[in-house]
Amino acid sequence: MGRLFGTDGVRGLANKDITAELALDLSVAVAHELGGHSVFGGNRATAVVGRDPRASGEFLSAAVMAGLASAGVDVLDAGVLPTPAIAYLTQRMNAEMGAMLSASHNAMPDNGLKFFASGGHKLADEIEDRISERMGGGWERPTGAGVGRIRPFQRGAEFYIEHLLEAAPGRLDGLRIVIDAAHGAASEVGPEVFRRAGATVDVIGADPNGLNINDGAGSTYLDQLQEAVRLRGADMGVAFDGDADRCLAVDARGDQVDGDQIMAILALSLRERGELRDDTLVATVMSNLGLLQAMEREGVRVVQTAVGDRYVLEEMRAHGYSLGGEQSGHVIMLEHGTTGDGVLTALALAQRVVGSGSALHELAGVMTRMPQVLVNVKEVDKDRVGQDEGVASAVAEIESELGDQGRVLLRKSGTEPVVRVMVEADSQERAAACADRLAQVVRDRLAL
Repeated sequence: MGRLFGTDGVRGLANKDITAELALDLSVAVAHELGGHSVFGGNRATAVVGRDPRASGEFLSAAVMAGLASAGVDVLDAGVLPTPAIAYLTQRMNAEMGAMLSASHNAMPDNGLKFFASGGHKLADEIEDRISERMGGGWERPTGAGVGRIRPFQRGAEFYIEHLLEAAPGRLDGLRIVIDAAHGAASEVGPEVFRRAGATVDVIGADPNGLNINDGAGSTYLDQLQEAVRLRGADMGVAFDGDADRCLAVDARGDQVDGDQIMAILALSLRERGELRDDTLVATVMSNLGLLQAMEREGVRVVQTAVGDRYVLEEMRAHGYSLGGEQSGHVIMLEHGTTGDGVLTALALAQRVVGSGSALHELAGVMTRMPQVLVNVKEVDKDRVGQDEGVASAVAEIESELGDQGRVLLRKSGTEPVVRVMVEADSQERAAACADRLAQVVRDRLAL
């Protein structure tokens, strides 16, 4: 049996992979691991629990809360809120743990469980492993007044909105923005934050019914947002994913502004205010070469990590960096949050547009995206990708051809027998040709 936790919690097909039984057992183990002396010492541990609007989240969140309460943990049921809201509320309420039911940008049939430790921080690998080991073990069940209580936490949404407006206090009067909430967790709080900040807000993708989350809407499907921005004459648009921990944008012309461009804009904004710690931005190895070139030109150092916002966050926390993120739109502003926050990112981006007096496409022009091609090579022995001499030779050959006009990245998938081949070059045609050539080498050399 493989590792239970993936790169972002436990995720799979709801009611098949992610069952009520799993949710309950896992939550009991989390309570014992994170509650520690509180659970076993007679003191009350507290957990904040939230979910996105998926239909399966209704029974899964009930199972999570049942597991926590059965282990003697008091539960604050925050209902439908973004993942970063649950992380923030875990910290604000001095809770020992938080739990979020979401499969992020995945389609509706999937769901997932992610947990936060005190302070709203994601769990380290070793803690997740200890939680897995606790599952199925014997434990002494509290009775009577020792069982946990479950209470609605209706103030949670208002606390989160207030936090966002305090973190990014600039006014947005005069700005017209379209928000695509992906029929997800930010369908209510996202538009409300922008209205309170003074923007004129048009909303699409904000009618969740439990079945339509991420369905042709949100950061994975920008077509509707691009069309809406153009048709309504908006200054910009932003799109969240299902749990609103990521954000992508669209400028007034309907062109996409991706996570790399957003990070470039915010990095220069923070540096201008003296808030970019050590003049450093943290990004992953998947960030576009254009971001690295732009930041070098602007005098901002870029530290790169493995793919995954958790690795970005680890690097930021280790060195106190203030800004980091991923091309996909996960952006972490460490002074104001412990995880990627799509609504906060969108708010900061909009305030930069208003405060600078520049259109979004002008701000995004600080970097030029290099053409990038990604090929997923399936049914290969991914574990040999870093060991095979033939693959290494092919990579070196293409890198030599590209010189400083491109780059190559090979990495294995964390969830399937796939090697991802990424090539950037000075033209789309050259990038595609190099990627296809290298992908064929991977197929031939690493075939199962």
